[in-house]
Order: sequence, then structure tokens, then C-alpha cells
Amino acid sequence: VCDQKSPDETSSFSIVLHRPQLFDFHGVSMTNAFTDNWDNVQNFKARPDDILIATYPKAGTTWVSYIIDLLYFGHMGPDRQTSIPLYDRVPFLELYVVYVARNAKDNAVSYFHFERMNGGMPEPGDWSTFLQDFMAGKKVFGSWYDHVNGWWEKKQTHSNFHYMFYEDLIEDYEKEIDRLCSFLGLSPSVEEKERVRASVTFDSMKQNKMTNYSTVPVMNQEVSPFMRKGTTSCWATFVSQYLLSPVVLIKYTFFYTLSRLAAFVIRTVI
Repeated sequence: VCDQKSPDETSSFSIVLHRPQLFDFHGVSMTNAFTDNWDNVQNFKARPDDILIATYPKAGTTWVSYIIDLLYFGHMGPDRQTSIPLYDRVPFLELYVVYVARNAKDNAVSYFHFERMNGGMPEPGDWSTFLQDFMAGKKVFGSWYDHVNGWWEKKQTHSNFHYMFYEDLIEDYEKEIDRLCSFLGLSPSVEEKERVRASVTFDSMKQNKMTNYSTVPVMNQEVSPFMRKGTTSCWATFVSQYLLSPVVLIKYTFFYTLSRLAAFVIRTVI
């Protein structure tokens, strides 16, 4: 539900939204935007060659979606890249699984700014309130810990599952793309991989209207851009600004560090 601003209140963001409320949905905090269509989600029939991209919100969803879209369809010409927004190319329900995890502290900061600018999400409140709710799992899609840990456990028993870390993708993009292509059974040429790399840099995606969500009216980019920083360890400065000790995230950080270490050991051995 939305209201139009009066002429004297007109700005570049002219729609005022009534933000949704969180409610418990099968034990997970959700909003109606995701649950009203749940019957169709449950009845969705995947094809053997479908790829599911799964992430907790603000953990690299857009980045990895664009990488995979370009790996498969980058050869189709400029019209697709300049006229079809990424969210139409990679729908939010689309069986290989590609899961992307991000450090809880950076994820929390990014999610906070996302809720601030996104009128389709519940009101986040101030940072302290948001973080306490984040820790308690009272955010859309529930607990960060349950989300990344649940998919990590599923990875151990499913061979058609590729688990990626946001930080690894930043630290060694070429290696991570080679691993992703190997999992997907793709063999792009050096030129094709370079074309993808140039298109998915943070600056390129931030300027690209098909990936920066500037075409979505409910997202007020004047409050905070959808593509904000795209870095690691941005939490340190942000948390210190609010005089909030990061010790509250020790449990999450410990799990995440062990997961990345285990993944590294497995790759090294193999």
C-alpha cells in the first residue's frame, strides 16, 4: 500500500510506503510479500538443469546472480544486458544449488542499510535495535546463523551443491570463478571470462541500471544506494561509530571462520 506525496512534498522519491510487519511463518520471521505466494513456491517443479541461487539477504545475491547470468547468456548481445533488469533475468524463485555466505558482521551492516532504503521491508529502527533483532533472528528470512549453517550442513550430503564465500570471491575472484564454472560444467574462453569479470566489478554494477535496482520505485537510493560498498570488514568502522562491541557476534564469527577454514582445507586436499 502506498500514498503519493503532495506537490509541495515532491522529491525524486515520490512514493510513501506503509512498511510491512514481520510475523512468524513456520518458525521463520517473514512478511506477506514472500508468504502470499507460498503455495506456488511449494508446488514449483524444478527441471534437472535449473540452478538455485540461495543466500541470506545482502550476502552477495545480486553479484553472483549477475556472474552466472553472464556465464550462461553473456553471448546473447547487448539488448539483453541493457533492457532486462537482472531480477527479471534471474527470478527470485526460479537442480544445482549455488549458496553464497557472507560474514555476519558485514552482512548485518549491509542489511541495516538495505532496510533503511527499502520501503518494502519492515522499519529497521536505529542500529542498536536492528542488531539486537538481527541476533535474535527477527528479520525477514529469520536467523543468519540458522540460514548459513543449515545450508552448510546440507552441503555435506548433497553432491550437486556449491557453497561460496563472499570474502573468497573478493580475495581471489579468478579462482572462485574457475571453481564455479567447474561446478556448472562450463568452459568459457579466456576472453569470455574477462568480459564477465569487467561487467561484474562493483563500480560497473553500481552504474548499471539493470543491476543497481534503480528501476525499483520502493527503493530510495537517496537514503542509501542499493550497491553501497561491496567490501569486506566494513563493519569495524560502522560498529565503532555506534560504540557497540562486536563481541555480541562471537558465536556467528566463530562458526563462519571454521566454515571457511574447512572449505579451504577440503579444496586444498582435493
